[in-house]
Amino acid sequence: MLSELMFESRGRVIGQRVLSVENGIPKFEISLTGTGIFTGSLEVTTTWTYWAIQRPDGTSYSQGQGVIMTKDGRDVATATGRAEGKMVESRKMRFVGALFYETHSENRLAFLNHLVGVNEYEVDALGNYEHRLWEWK
Repeated sequence: MLSELMFESRGRVIGQRVLSVENGIPKFEISLTGTGIFTGSLEVTTTWTYWAIQRPDGTSYSQGQGVIMTKDGRDVATATGRAEGKMVESRKMRFVGALFYETHSENRLAFLNHLVGVNEYEVDALGNYEHRLWEWK
């Protein structure tokens, strides 16, 4: 069962490079940073890096990791995840997947420890993204 929407963020792609090309299929590394809000009030900054393989049919598979920090930098959590992507509009990709969170924080981000989330992430041709997360209970 999924919870109510628990996280929303927005940001920008800050880097992209080609990791490899095998049989004409590129594997990209993408880094992004943004800001978001958990459950209405806890503001955080996020930094993510993931790799994505573009398939010949236009879909994509990705794996990545991220760091979530409270605005003051005192509380930190990490996440790893996997997602499937496809083009939803002209030059806009939508990824859906699962994220697995961990933290040693005993303060504001403690609720993320061992949380499994279902997420959607959309990025446009200009590198702007939106990310939403629901807890998988």
